[in-house]
Formats: sequence, structure tokens, C-alpha cells
Amino acid sequence: MVLLENYIDTERKQILDTYKDLHELAEPSWKEEKTSLYVRRKLEVAGFDVQTFHGHYGLIAEIKGESNEVIAIRADMDALLQEIDGVVQANHSCGHDGHSTMVLYAALALAKIKHRHTIRFIFQPAEEKAEGALKMIEEGALSNVKFLCGIHLRPAFEVANGMAAPVILHGASSCIRGTIKGTPAHAARPEEGNNPIEAAALLVQAFQKIRLETDVPYSIKMTELHCGEASNLIPETARFTVDLRAKSNEAMMLLIEEAQQTIQSIEEGTNTKIEFQQDSYSPAAVRNESAVKLAEEAIKSVLGEECLVPMCDSPGAEDFHFYTLKQPEMVATMIGLGCGLEPGLHHPKMKFDNTALLYGTKILTRLLLEADKQTW
Repeated sequence: MVLLENYIDTERKQILDTYKDLHELAEPSWKEEKTSLYVRRKLEVAGFDVQTFHGHYGLIAEIKGESNEVIAIRADMDALLQEIDGVVQANHSCGHDGHSTMVLYAALALAKIKHRHTIRFIFQPAEEKAEGALKMIEEGALSNVKFLCGIHLRPAFEVANGMAAPVILHGASSCIRGTIKGTPAHAARPEEGNNPIEAAALLVQAFQKIRLETDVPYSIKMTELHCGEASNLIPETARFTVDLRAKSNEAMMLLIEEAQQTIQSIEEGTNTKIEFQQDSYSPAAVRNESAVKLAEEAIKSVLGEECLVPMCDSPGAEDFHFYTLKQPEMVATMIGLGCGLEPGLHHPKMKFDNTALLYGTKILTRLLLEADKQTW
């Protein structure tokens, strides 16, 4: 491990330069062409055979081991589309450029020695749309995988710079998109119409009254409402989006069911037509103690025991957890990396201490080495 850590130290400039390159390349979900090519070329120069796919820009690279059993690590590559100073553009405000950098250099470090298990490096598209993990699973990314890890930069208020958590407990998230169809009319003769805005208002109130029999936190709220083009007309339609959050997958299923029943009830009570569909689902994290213990040891070996945070409890969501949802017997965890990130994830002016990528790479390298020692 000392030799590998020395390699990472000697590659300090290359690691930071790679991060800068990926940051500038920023491409939105399903359009990560240049980012994918950049990572692919780095891996191929180091001697990796890289598997690519038709229809998307995900990558898989492997270090063949003595066993066909696989330990794996996943990075996400896509950026967000968001408004910055009045211009909508791709922006790496969630740290995926940092994640790809750390996983890439963990791969380059680990390629220098032999391993018991085959080590797989998964570079995934479209995390921000909560679709990329499912696509990589469909492509066989989890074939024979016994252990899987990931990493995510954390805001300073969750994990301090120089510290790390062995698990991020993300919640489940989803949204419902719908259209309420009423009857248009002149505002001077409202009795001739059926106002979809009024149905939307009732829907907001009804969502606020939803109560689940669960001990975990949850929320449901309307986050978008678009209707009407003139001050003196009752519109025909109103389009809405509802955001759903829950700290467990079980609570999320209950919340979705309640939301659907609520929409149907408002439809019947207002004599409108409401068409809707569930969209953008991400499952909640499920804590795996075996994986957490391995991650704890990796963090302590790199940063010291005093820099270990027991866990990171995040209200956000991550499609990494589709991997464990689809393969629940797999041992898996996502590390939360403190890096002085401010003011927060998804903020258009997000920034962090880039040197955290160095010890993040070391933690991932150590974690995979420890996983390689295990009998799965």
C-alpha cells in the first residue's frame, strides 16, 4: 500500500490536472461523449481493455485477478444543466468530475500489482436523471460482483474537510408529473368553465394532509405549476410536478400509493381529468455493516481514526442505490468525502478543496485492497 500511496503522491499534479480537464468538459446526462473518451484514453494508455456500449457513453474496465469473482467501484460522469449568470449550461456542481478523477487514478494505481479478485471499474452516465445505474446493470455491470463501492463529495456542513464517512444514508426520491384538464371559459363567466387551477390548489392542500404510519422522515410537495396565459381567461389545463422523499424504500412505496390515491380523489371531486405518471425514482440506501467496516478501516488507515465520521445522513438521493436494490445480496457502500465543499451540492457556484481528491483516491485504493483480501 505504501508504494501505491507513493504513486498517488507522485501523480498529484496529474490528478489535479485531470480534475480540471473533466470539470471543463462538463456534459449533461446521456451526452457525456468527450468525458467518456477522455477517461477511456487514460485507461487504454495504462493498458486496460475498455468495454464501451452502443447508445450511451458508459465504460467498464477491469484488472483480471486470480478469481473470476469481482470487486467493483463506480463513478458517475454527468454534469447538471443549470442557469449560471443568466445562461443555462452544463456545470459540475455535484462533483461527478471529482468522482471520475478519483476512481480513474485508483484504477491506474491498482493496475500496478496483482490481485486475488478481478477488479471492475464502472464509469456510469446519467446519474442526475436517476437512469444511468439501471442502464449499466442492464449492460451486465454487476455480473459476478460480490462487493461494490462508490464515493461522493460532501458539503462542509455534513462532513468536514479532511474527514470521511464510511456510508452515506441517502433517502429515496421520486416525482410525479401530471396534467389537469378542465374546461376553459371567460373569467367574467366562470360558471361556464371548470378551472384546473382550483383543482391544483386543492391538490396542494390534500398533499399537505397526507400522513403515513412510519417512523422515518418523509415529505411530499408540489414543486412546479404551470397554467394560464391571460388574466381574463380560465385555462383549459394546468401542468404540475410533485416531489416525494422518504428515508426508506418501504415508506416511499406508501407515499407513492397515497399520492396516487390523493390525485384520483381530487380528480373525482373536481370533475376534471388528471393524467399523471411517476418519474425519476431513486431508491434509499441500505446500510451494510460488512461494507461499512471495510470502509472504516480504509479511512482510518489513510486519515487516522480521529478523522472518521460514523456516517453521513443525507436528505438527497443517489442512483448508486439501484445497484444494491437490484442485487441485494451484494456487499456495498458509498463513502462520503469531506472536502470543504461550499455552499452546497447543486449550487451553481459550488467549490471545494481539490486536494481532497488525493486522499479520496488513497481511501478508494485502500478499500479495494481490503476487499480483495476477503473471501466473498
